[in-house]
Amino acid sequence: MILSRLHLQDRRLFKAKQLSIAIGLSMSCLTYAQAEELTEAASNNVLPTIKLEAQGNWLEDANAEKVQKHAGARTIINRNRLDEVAATSIKDALKQVPGVQVQENNGTGGSDVSLNIGVRGLASRLSPRSTVLLDGVPLSFAPYGQPQLSLAPVSLGNIESVDVVRGAGSVRFGPQNVGGIINFATRSIPQEFAGNVSLTTEYASGTDQVKYSPNLFVGGTLDNGLGLALLYSGTKGDGYREANNKTDIDDVMLKTAYQITDADAIALNLHHYEGYGEIPEGLTAEKYAQNPYQSNKSRNYFSGRRSDVSFRYTHQDEKNNFELLTYYIDSFRTSDLETDVSATTSRMDTSPRDYKVFAIEPRWSRAYQLGNSNSEFTIGYRYLDEDSSEFSGRSSTYALNAPVTEIKARTTSEGGTKAHAIYADNRFDLGNWVITPGLRFESIETHNNFTAYNQGVAVNTVSPKIDSDEFLPSLSVMYKATDNWNIFANAGVSFGPQQYNQLARLEGGVAQSTTDGLHPEKSNNYEIGTKYLGNGLNAELTAFYLDFKKELILERDAQNNGIWTDLGATSHKGVELGLAYDFAYLTDALEGLKLYSNYTFTKAVAEAGEFEGKDLPFYSRHTANVGLGYKVNQWSVNADMFAQSKQHSPNNPDTSLPAGYYQTEETVDGKYGDISGYSTFAVRTAYDFGEQFHGLKVAGGVKNVFDKQYFTRSTDSTGGKYVGQPRTFYLQTSFDF
Repeated sequence: MILSRLHLQDRRLFKAKQLSIAIGLSMSCLTYAQAEELTEAASNNVLPTIKLEAQGNWLEDANAEKVQKHAGARTIINRNRLDEVAATSIKDALKQVPGVQVQENNGTGGSDVSLNIGVRGLASRLSPRSTVLLDGVPLSFAPYGQPQLSLAPVSLGNIESVDVVRGAGSVRFGPQNVGGIINFATRSIPQEFAGNVSLTTEYASGTDQVKYSPNLFVGGTLDNGLGLALLYSGTKGDGYREANNKTDIDDVMLKTAYQITDADAIALNLHHYEGYGEIPEGLTAEKYAQNPYQSNKSRNYFSGRRSDVSFRYTHQDEKNNFELLTYYIDSFRTSDLETDVSATTSRMDTSPRDYKVFAIEPRWSRAYQLGNSNSEFTIGYRYLDEDSSEFSGRSSTYALNAPVTEIKARTTSEGGTKAHAIYADNRFDLGNWVITPGLRFESIETHNNFTAYNQGVAVNTVSPKIDSDEFLPSLSVMYKATDNWNIFANAGVSFGPQQYNQLARLEGGVAQSTTDGLHPEKSNNYEIGTKYLGNGLNAELTAFYLDFKKELILERDAQNNGIWTDLGATSHKGVELGLAYDFAYLTDALEGLKLYSNYTFTKAVAEAGEFEGKDLPFYSRHTANVGLGYKVNQWSVNADMFAQSKQHSPNNPDTSLPAGYYQTEETVDGKYGDISGYSTFAVRTAYDFGEQFHGLKVAGGVKNVFDKQYFTRSTDSTGGKYVGQPRTFYLQTSFDF
């Protein structure tokens, strides 16, 4: 058996003419507005008071006011809101965000260890199209070469807020920024000593499965300015399938911070995550009809661990904000996936992989006065080094339920990336106008030594390399109509570099380079929208358009090999609405009553190829969430509704099907065909016993109150039909100390 450890590491770019025209028009408007304000100030013989302050890192201490000032679509869900909407997982939390679609556990992403989210119709399997961060540190194995979240090392119990930047974020953050930026902020170190322990228990009706989520937080700041906090969140127990869906997750973080001077501070975070999840298989149409909750593959599992350390130094005075962030990440993941080759035989695939990432990123912001207005210039640089080591092995076929035969190597790969990113933007804050032009430059060197094997014997090796130099311009404009209301628009270029498994592949038992056929993905992104914050109302309405010249998609061949292919030109367009309202602003009689809702319309279609004009797979054109919360004295009650329209799993356009054939009827294996839309309801009741009982809180609720049966599909190696979460009861307890 060979188990070697390996160290592996348009629609076009803005035309210069178009960008110069846009900047010129914006600057002419600003010049006129500035001149008008200067004239008014002069006529009154009063000089406006100018307060200079550099904002710097706008992901830090994110709140509703920062969202209001951001010239793009952005949503923050804080811890109070997470409690109100009865979120018991990261997936529940992200369903509250306009434009974000969360797929149920399925396929190789079929456990609580993984995360499947898509933004604005982009691919959701293992969340590959967004830059996902934990306190500003990438969550993926390797941000450039392996951005998937088959291991998502983040737990809800450690989270203080979720910040989703869908527009105007591609200059500051990357590289996978087509689907925006998602930052999970962990619980902050308190000034006074504080502690909390909590437990969530879930019971899935019908299958009688139970799952526990214990959480612990303790921390405080010493008199000498040293702050310490210990965070723990875990998940133990079983999901809602009848068998083979056990979960065991431990997520622990030690946070430290020290205020050196009034202007200087340092912070050091140590984080370790271990996750194990059994993976129920997808069902054929026949098996699903017999019992959608059954699972018969007891050997399928996914496990992984991640250790990371991050250090941050900040200096902030009246005009300057400097930050130095550096981090090191060591990740490992493996899986065993058994598939049926025939009615009487099976085979086993195994895939252990190692990744190591080091990065350092200094960023400096300087506030300065331009005329009678504030401006801020920011420049930053990031160096990132990745190493990747991947092994793929397969057994010969064996009789169903017989012992697994010897695993022999099929492929190995050693890859790596060295990436330099430099970015700069300038915020011109001129009266009621705010304009921010920016530019990000990515210079990337990626290689992959890919070897094919036949029964454990090396056949050949290819060593593709690719160098990418990409300029990513951005321009955002905001008009502050009133203190509460603004209008914004932005345009920019987003980028997705080629991944390690897009440089080479196994074809006909031979390793082949794919650098001539595939390419980095680029998208021109546009937004226009408006925001309102005040008088109890927090609202955002955004129209968006993503324009790909060429988009890549992962398909499967007859041997279940993942094959990346060029989907061609695609477009993603739609409208997002987010709304929250506190009825106490209408009348005192309604104090404690709140409404929160979101709605998204998305149309993501192929603009070329055999599926031209047809919807892309695995997204809904319509998603909506509506909730009401009422709080009186120590009691609080919440009710929520979530709905999504149908999705498509249309099969791959190939020679075995008629040209342009788009599968809508369900196939026998359950992998392809339309996916029906559905809606679910949830309720939650909570009681706060108050400080006399040391902050004891007890809550109970029901998800999927009416036990609606819904499903999704998967087309990967454990593909088929997957039932959604049935009626689930849960109990939450929390205690402060």
